[in-house]
Amino acid sequence: MQLSSCFKLLLKFGLFISSVNAFAGPMGFKDSFMVMGDFNSNWREAFINYAITPRDAFGVGATYMRSDDKSKTRTLEEFTYTSLIKRWNLPNSQANLWFTGGIGAIQGENDLTGKDHRFDKVMVTPGVQYDYETTRVYFAAAHRLYRAEHINHDFTSARAGFSFYETDYDKTQPWAILEARNMNGLSDKIEVTPMLRLINKSYFVEGGINNSGQPRFNFMYIF
Repeated sequence: MQLSSCFKLLLKFGLFISSVNAFAGPMGFKDSFMVMGDFNSNWREAFINYAITPRDAFGVGATYMRSDDKSKTRTLEEFTYTSLIKRWNLPNSQANLWFTGGIGAIQGENDLTGKDHRFDKVMVTPGVQYDYETTRVYFAAAHRLYRAEHINHDFTSARAGFSFYETDYDKTQPWAILEARNMNGLSDKIEVTPMLRLINKSYFVEGGINNSGQPRFNFMYIF
């Protein structure tokens, strides 16, 4: 790939043209597809979206949720919308404010008094994410509502990380990431996961083990 083409692609991603950066945003550049997944024992999420403009993307997603004591399970299928509300381009860094949300159907089971209590309801999932990044450091915080009739599974997360060194665009860059997150009504504790992230061109992968001893794997690919 020619150098000018690399620079153009990085600009579309909203990254620096000096190096590969952390792909913080929940969507890619105009006319791109983003595929993303997040998997562990109690939380499994996958979605794909298509960016119709540099700031707007529509997609579909599926999420599986389970309580820490395994007495509650939830599955959600939704149509999603992502929007870049504001971007701050600074001399050596970038910050973004995103809206992410969806509407779909949630099915669930509650194991109460020895009986399964099943339900099927409409759920809405509006939320916001703020991220800040340079070629060496990264921070993001997000809060998303997961609401249906008599259900509140609001989700909050914060993550921070640093890269071990800078690399060229076509080389793999390793990052150390630490994330803390919680889902209301399904967990009484904060899940903390240290992870190793590897970024190369248009994809990243992450892996780690949380404070409950559960493995976790994330991936993202833009094309």
